[in-house]
Amino acid sequence: MDTPTILIVEDDEEIRMQMQWALAQDFNVVVAEERQGALQALRKQQPSVVTLDLGLPPHPREVEEGFRTLNDILQNAPYTKVIVVTGQEGKEYALEAIGQGAYDFLRKPIELDELRIIIRRALHVHRLEHEHRALQQRVAGEAFEEMVGNSPQIQEVFATIRKVATAEVPVLIVGESGTGKELVARAIHRQSLRRHGAFVAINCGAIPENLLESELFGHEKGAFTGAHIQRQGRVEMAQEGTLFLDEVGELPLLLQVKLLRFLQEHVIERVGGRETIPVDTRIVAATNADLQQAMADGRFREDLFYRLGVVVIALPPLRERSEDILLLAQALLNRYAAESARNITGFTRQAVSALQTHGWPGNVRELENRIKRAVIMAQSARLTPADLDLMSPYTEYERQGLRAAREALEKELIRRALTRNKGNITRTASELGVSRPTLHELVAKYAIER
Repeated sequence: MDTPTILIVEDDEEIRMQMQWALAQDFNVVVAEERQGALQALRKQQPSVVTLDLGLPPHPREVEEGFRTLNDILQNAPYTKVIVVTGQEGKEYALEAIGQGAYDFLRKPIELDELRIIIRRALHVHRLEHEHRALQQRVAGEAFEEMVGNSPQIQEVFATIRKVATAEVPVLIVGESGTGKELVARAIHRQSLRRHGAFVAINCGAIPENLLESELFGHEKGAFTGAHIQRQGRVEMAQEGTLFLDEVGELPLLLQVKLLRFLQEHVIERVGGRETIPVDTRIVAATNADLQQAMADGRFREDLFYRLGVVVIALPPLRERSEDILLLAQALLNRYAAESARNITGFTRQAVSALQTHGWPGNVRELENRIKRAVIMAQSARLTPADLDLMSPYTEYERQGLRAAREALEKELIRRALTRNKGNITRTASELGVSRPTLHELVAKYAIER
């Protein structure tokens, strides 16, 4: 097994040499005495663990340079474990560093035995996380029909696809917009006995009603103005294959009747024609609409619903399969980075947090679009929340301290409420749920212009 590399960032030469001497027997030790040297060593040596003194030049008695170094390390190597070293009076700074992503802290004077224990524990966690990421990448590489996911919800979907693919029955796929309904339809087709036939898709909500019948069932020459030739519809194009009806809930009632007849008799009539044409195709439909409500409102036929939904596959929204978010994000990043020939390998710690806490109203499609945009816009090897356009609205209040952040937020909320109410104190106080005298006091306290 390779000897682990650790980086010691310490401006005091005596302490630095003492730590290097004590750890050299067990680890490959690299040292630096200031921020730029630490970042150069980080890029060149790629240490698993860093010990970081917060008091660094040019102001070794202050902590600002140490915190900047911590932030740079976590931006460039978010999986590296940083152990912060502080003086006895610096416990509050150590806790703040932990909150910003440091792994642990150690007080001066350093007890070498304690240091070895903390480093070994950090290396153990680093190794476990590395193995976990490798497992995630292997699972992503074993994607099922272009779909990625390890959550129980999506694995259940994969199992259902395998079961129904070879059965010659219609399938109805339901789920929010962006959950991957067409991917599921294509997976069913590729796993079926019809895989050598055509997969033909039509979005029932994207075609004007007066053209939709012709698009589905075709038309004869002269059937209507502009019909200069005979034309096959999508149903005929899917002969011995699969017809995917996306947004089937948007079908007009008249076409629902014609589709129902086809499902029952497997024959169609082109627009303007009288000949019945037998067609052998499998129907897979999808919708993000509530068909139960549509049936109750008379907008969707109940008999068609039961014909289409012999098997119903419900796709979970991305927010309900949170353990798949990072797996999907990394798989999409690998794809788009390769397509764009960009050397982008992962996400910063802040970006990982932003990905995990975002609500994903647009589901996988939104994630895909954000990753694609980020790969184009990124300036470094790891994507940031700004690249993903997932900046927290509270970013500006970070590192202000709780009281200062609370006051800054309170001031901003009052200012915005006054603006909305055109400076009217009574209406603003009512909106904010405070009395007029209290609002007057707050406006004076924060020197807010009305």
